[in-house]
Amino acid sequence: MGGQYVIGVDGGNSKTDYYLFDLDGGLVDHIRSGTCSHEQYPDSYESSYRVMNEQITLLLSRNGLSVQDAAAGAFGLAGADIPAQKKRLNEVVERIGFTRYALDNDSFLGIKAASQKGYGICSINGSGVCTGGISPSGRRLQVGGVGSELSGDEGGGYYLGRRVIRAIYDSFYRLGPETVMTAPVMELLGTRDKTLFMELALEAILARTLPYTELVTLLFESAESGDLVASGIVDHSARQLAYSTVGCMSHLDFGDEPVDIIMAGSVWVKAASPVMRDRYQQCVTELTGRDCRFVLLQEPPAAGAVLWALELAHGGALNTELRKKIIEAVR
Repeated sequence: MGGQYVIGVDGGNSKTDYYLFDLDGGLVDHIRSGTCSHEQYPDSYESSYRVMNEQITLLLSRNGLSVQDAAAGAFGLAGADIPAQKKRLNEVVERIGFTRYALDNDSFLGIKAASQKGYGICSINGSGVCTGGISPSGRRLQVGGVGSELSGDEGGGYYLGRRVIRAIYDSFYRLGPETVMTAPVMELLGTRDKTLFMELALEAILARTLPYTELVTLLFESAESGDLVASGIVDHSARQLAYSTVGCMSHLDFGDEPVDIIMAGSVWVKAASPVMRDRYQQCVTELTGRDCRFVLLQEPPAAGAVLWALELAHGGALNTELRKKIIEAVR
């Protein structure tokens, strides 16, 4: 691939951004479409190929280009969690026509977007959680991303919302302590009758109408006010995410330099209360005993895909001016 353009793809579980840039960092075109994740389709990787091939072909063809005009591509994809999945997705990308490319979990895009150095750790805490790390030598490691039971992904809006439901159910029927969250959660579910509590909660979960954002907001507010049950949930999740961060860091060759820790995802970035962020940062600092620079991700993750592709095309790290130009264009 010896062309004059790069393609960056940020493929999430609900939407995908495809960006076309020239080698000087100029935005040429952009397409936003639905998910390309193999986990969201009955025919799995075949649909990933079909969807990505259609969109990338469209992105290039309407600018008079073909895949041979792309010097490199970078793909941050939800569902790229274990080696077998990444192998199949590599095959998809190569089938599209890419020979020079980077592909990994979308957690790595936050590092490329937010770290001036292009390496560090990214803790994603959104609807779900995942941790990715890139070392100064370019080694990559993902920790978690496959579920709370299997890999300690005990954070994210879905997990925290269900923990709130569990805590209230425990207080009703399992000798659990009372919590100030009970009355407002009952109001959210539309009942004052505790015998209907779990039925309504289950119905909302199955119908995908459980108000996770409101539950997490209430959880953090209650923890800040000193509610012991809420504080316990927040402390537990903050520590679990810290274990993933520090575990990832300890398996990569960062040396003695300070490490950039990028905090991405709606629970980290959008929550009004800092209570979980503060406890997570405290846990990481205690566990590492080293200097860390915590950064809330403000840059669009898709910029990380473009930056990564340009690093491949140019054969190394990008200067500050070029990074800024790309981030502003994607923003």
